Amino acid sequence: MDIKQVQELVKIINKTNISEISIEEEGLKITIKQKEDAAPVFAAPAQQTYYAAPASLQASAPATSAPAAEAPAKPAEPVKATDNYLTIKSPMIGTFYRSSSPDKPVFVNVGDDVEVGKVVCIIEAMKLFNEIESEVSGKVVKILVDDSSPVEYDQPLFLVEPS
Repeated sequence: MDIKQVQELVKIINKTNISEISIEEEGLKITIKQKEDAAPVFAAPAQQTYYAAPASLQASAPATSAPAAEAPAKPAEPVKATDNYLTIKSPMIGTFYRSSSPDKPVFVNVGDDVEVGKVVCIIEAMKLFNEIESEVSGKVVKILVDDSSPVEYDQPLFLVEPS
């Protein structure tokens, strides 16, 4: 089964009231599930998950090749800022949280010392909560993102004065 056939199945699912369809062909099993508030999902055998946009968005999008699996997240890399501070950047796209839950204390505040490996925040991506660890040692001098805000890949999150 090629990607065009899978995309055609997604379009059919989007236009009907079918909530789920599974197809098994030559050792490949594809399951497409439709949810009211989420895009259909179809999975390949090696636990890779691909996401397809709703048919209304696909019609306006240019033709693309087969979707690639999401790359594993890279650790945040410190980068020298122009004012001699190190920058802890976001290793992924998601939602930035300063604490593990609203009733828990924040991981770091301005003025706190951080060590390599200390959790400084959480970034939620696709319902997965990823702890972001510091790659540098020093004192946090500025938090650049508001709690519960969306962040982009490589977006600066914290400024750290090296120790």
